[in-house]
Amino acid sequence: MAGERVKLEVAERESRGSADTRRLRKQGLIPGVLYGRGKEPHAFCVPERELRRVLTGPSGLHAILDVVLEGQTTTHASILKDYQQDVITGRIAHIDLHEVRLDQPIHAQVVIELVGESAGTKEGGVLSQVSREINVEALPMEIPERIEVDISEMQLGDTLRLADVAKQEGVIFLDDPEETVLATVTVPTEIDEPEPEEEELEEGAELAEGEEPPEGAAEGEGEAEPDADAGSGESGESGTTEG
Repeated sequence: MAGERVKLEVAERESRGSADTRRLRKQGLIPGVLYGRGKEPHAFCVPERELRRVLTGPSGLHAILDVVLEGQTTTHASILKDYQQDVITGRIAHIDLHEVRLDQPIHAQVVIELVGESAGTKEGGVLSQVSREINVEALPMEIPERIEVDISEMQLGDTLRLADVAKQEGVIFLDDPEETVLATVTVPTEIDEPEPEEEELEEGAELAEGEEPPEGAAEGEGEAEPDADAGSGESGESGTTEG
């Protein structure tokens, strides 16, 4: 939802050291810096709950923040330019706000949201979203929160480019329309498996290496020939009677 303005009251802070930053976070405050149009930057802090409220509204991160510094009445129309998150908790750890003129266009990144189910995926294809954000230029009040793109007509082998997305009034796409690929529908990769016959042949070959020789050959090789001389001697002695 473009055009939403949200009031945000912040308190100025004097120091910008890491020790001060840790102290503020323990108190539930998020440190930040407001950069003006050629003015001195203001270091401030804002309650985490208040910041979460303004950034989770209908316009999300693209809301126009009417920043009011504590003790002042001047309103600074600003946008969220950058933020840092805690690696472990994922909570916002620091923000940068930039004051803007509402009558001058600015550059911003807008999320691409794919809508619908493509015809290609219904036939077994695989949908891949290549680009999730695009760069745009528009007046601060005209920056869309997201751009929805219908993919229901995408067939197997189709490629969706930025050039295929309908233009939005007041919004200029800054990325190359032909080079910026948003999504593709591809045929799933098939894995070749060996034929059963080949597996049987391989198993058979392994058995052949370990097979014992044929029965006849084994017996012939394993039996020892009788000792004729030893046999005749023993029988002669046992069969002779002393006269």
